[in-house]
Amino acid sequence: QVQLVESGGGSVQAGGSLRLSCAASGRIFSSRAMGWFRQAPGREREFVASISNGGGISTLYTDSVKGRFSISRDNAKNTVYLQMSMLKPEDTAVYCCAARRPGTGATMSAKEYDYWGQGTQVTVSS
Repeated sequence: QVQLVESGGGSVQAGGSLRLSCAASGRIFSSRAMGWFRQAPGREREFVASISNGGGISTLYTDSVKGRFSISRDNAKNTVYLQMSMLKPEDTAVYCCAARRPGTGATMSAKEYDYWGQGTQVTVSS
């Protein structure tokens, strides 16, 4: 069983930055690919970023955040991060992290993730 706890959300003006963290409990964190998703009010959940297991060499991003967001991981701390820069009002959403089963790679597909956190709110004002 894996528990995921997000932190780092908040309110920021457009153009600002935030860094989200997702702390994972359980074993073999390093062998799990991790992902970030977001959901805005009245909209479906949307893939944001994913990072492969191990050293996190492989990363994926949705087009709307490329060049602005960066996903990384610290296996020693069982934590995955989402550094968000040049934030826009349309980035406003609840951001959740997710974990895949061990030995799998980065993916954009939400159904491929087995564990989910509760989420952290990010609000960007214009």
